[in-house]
Amino acid sequence: MTGRLAALLTAALAGALMALQGTLNSALGKLAGLWEAAFLVQITGTLMVVGLLPLIGRGSLGKLLQAPWYTWLGGVLGVAIISTVAASIPKVGAAAATTAIITAQVLTACVIDHFGMFGLEAMPFTWCRWVGGALLAAGAWFMLR
Repeated sequence: MTGRLAALLTAALAGALMALQGTLNSALGKLAGLWEAAFLVQITGTLMVVGLLPLIGRGSLGKLLQAPWYTWLGGVLGVAIISTVAASIPKVGAAAATTAIITAQVLTACVIDHFGMFGLEAMPFTWCRWVGGALLAAGAWFMLR
């Protein structure tokens, strides 16, 4: 298997896990409360990483202090993602919410690529990407109908 194919399959797995996570977080949020569910998700995730870090960590915790300030926003964004996904799924369903999530995710990624933000190599927003984004948006619209 080539490196690109393995990376795409890994990304597809992440997408499937995100849809499952959003649905589970939504169910937990209905039962215990939205912010209580977000709290539990963050705590269990932290505990998992603490357990895995000594086993499979390959980096350096000391270098975290050298990272630009904006790279530290992942945890804040994680809380925002968990809470907004858990809040939207009960209202529109897992499929429609996930379609909207993916559409916004891809379009935002295209902007990040186009401008080469956060140290990425710039990749132009070509007409093919415009068409792909429009089709994704149309798909999201149809999912909500």
